[in-house]
Amino acid sequence: MDSLVLSNSELCYEVIASNKCYNVTHSQNLEGCNNSSFLFECRGCSDCFGCVNLRNQSYHIFNEPYSREKYLEKVNEFNIGSYKNFKEIEKNFKDLKQKAIQKYANIVNSPNCTGDNIVNSYNSKNCFDLYGEVRDCKFIQNCAKFLKDSYDGYGVGSSADLTYEVFDTGVQGSRLCFGAVVYGGHDVYYSYNCHGSQNCFACVGLRSKSYCIFNKQYTKDEYESLVPKIIKHMNEMSYVDAKGRTYKYGEFFPSDLSPFAYNETIAQEYFSLTKEEVLKQGYKWREKDGRSYQMDIKNENIPDDIKEVGESIIGKVIECEHKGTCNEQCTEAFKLIPDKLQFYKRMNLPLPRICPNCRHYERLGKRNPMKLWLRKCMKEGCQNEFETSYAPYRSETVYCERCYQQEVY
Repeated sequence: MDSLVLSNSELCYEVIASNKCYNVTHSQNLEGCNNSSFLFECRGCSDCFGCVNLRNQSYHIFNEPYSREKYLEKVNEFNIGSYKNFKEIEKNFKDLKQKAIQKYANIVNSPNCTGDNIVNSYNSKNCFDLYGEVRDCKFIQNCAKFLKDSYDGYGVGSSADLTYEVFDTGVQGSRLCFGAVVYGGHDVYYSYNCHGSQNCFACVGLRSKSYCIFNKQYTKDEYESLVPKIIKHMNEMSYVDAKGRTYKYGEFFPSDLSPFAYNETIAQEYFSLTKEEVLKQGYKWREKDGRSYQMDIKNENIPDDIKEVGESIIGKVIECEHKGTCNEQCTEAFKLIPDKLQFYKRMNLPLPRICPNCRHYERLGKRNPMKLWLRKCMKEGCQNEFETSYAPYRSETVYCERCYQQEVY
């Protein structure tokens, strides 16, 4: 629960950008780790606590080795089921991570790639969160396996190629452009929620159709005659929004046409703007709906230790620590269901103090931005340059791949 970009894993909580993990909590950038908590950039580790940059190690606490017996004794003493203890350990771990050497990017087995969180891919530039067999792409984010020759996409892949300016699109498709939620189709343009269709232009909600324009059926010859005329018309009488931005053929849909306000979408997660900034750029903003529920448990009255929490808390309205004052789509309150409480107890985790939306934004805040800067390796004597999501003004020590491996492996 409460994880981000996690795959092939089980019994994990607050884990970010990791793969093949078991019984791991509060960790980031892991591969093949188990029975551990508070790890960062570790590979093949088990029974480790509060560690950074370890490889194939066991029974380490804050990067110091222990015997098995002493390790188990110390971890029990930490008792992260207590929120007070958890916050103290979290601070110590954050300090350790800040002082550790940072690899310029979390890129694994992916030659000629730039970006962050890229695994088993090739020749893909300025991409983020690619997991498996992504080749010859640029400006792609959140990609499932098997994507080729694509540009400008979010949530794409799963055996697709030649996609452009799309989101949530792919699944054995090809030549899918300027649309959203298009699966298993070919030559589909400016369309939404169309599956298994071919040669469609400006359509919505079609299934297994061909040669359609605005959901109207045409013959092959009629379709091939009309589409070039529509494209010519789009270029000659292009759409201009209230801010004077021009949209010709080849651009994604104008934001004016979105049924959602800016702060209702995940754009707010990656490019957080205030209401004033949003309105200045010509986007819509939705005000919060009024809430009239009664708080059953004030935030300061949440039990400190999970062992102190009984079944009576299930279904109670619990106050979020942020109380709606943040810019994180705060729900101001949350509830527990039986499965969640059972999970917290099984994993010895303290009850959260913030609502699910605020927890999500907190996880996003632990990741680097989806932006690259050209920098030099900080190891003395090394002149290697690279593109990294670590901004130049940050305090971390950032190494190139070669220097990082020399220090860590």
